[in-house]
Amino acid sequence: MGTTKRLTLSAVMIALALALSYAERLIPLQFVIPLPGVKLGLANIVTLVALYLLGARSAFIILCIRCLLGSMFGGGITGLAFSLTGGLLAMLTMTCGRKCKPLSVYGVSILGAAAHNIGQICAAMVLMRSYYVAAYLPYLLLVGLFTGFATAAAVAGVLKILSAERFGFSETSNRTQNTEETI
Repeated sequence: MGTTKRLTLSAVMIALALALSYAERLIPLQFVIPLPGVKLGLANIVTLVALYLLGARSAFIILCIRCLLGSMFGGGITGLAFSLTGGLLAMLTMTCGRKCKPLSVYGVSILGAAAHNIGQICAAMVLMRSYYVAAYLPYLLLVGLFTGFATAAAVAGVLKILSAERFGFSETSNRTQNTEETI
């Protein structure tokens, strides 16, 4: 893929991730899951698609820019700390998970959701100067199973539509098209 095409696609993905992140704030999820701070992680769909289509480097850049711009548009410095800590740990975990042959996009996404929750709890422990926040982690990990699965379902659909032959993505592999086989 050419540099101009990759740059343009990355910019579109950043804009889409920001839009999904903002739209997610409008979903009253606390009525269904009464845990403070729980979100669906819609912007993570874009991050995972970027990881599979553009590779780890581009996905990392998209993630960092999304976190920075998202905090400027409404998250503040605390939001940036939570977003970056969770996002970077999730990206590292998903990048390693993607290299593990038995894991499909579902397994990679669930690992990413778990890592994101762990990263955010670590940020909370530092910011609040308390280890008691870690008691919240099991609940977040349980919810992360469901949100990670839902994210993976969306990503699997996107990857199926954006096939390598149709759009010329060199990073896609056969296992992204057979995502329903394993977790």
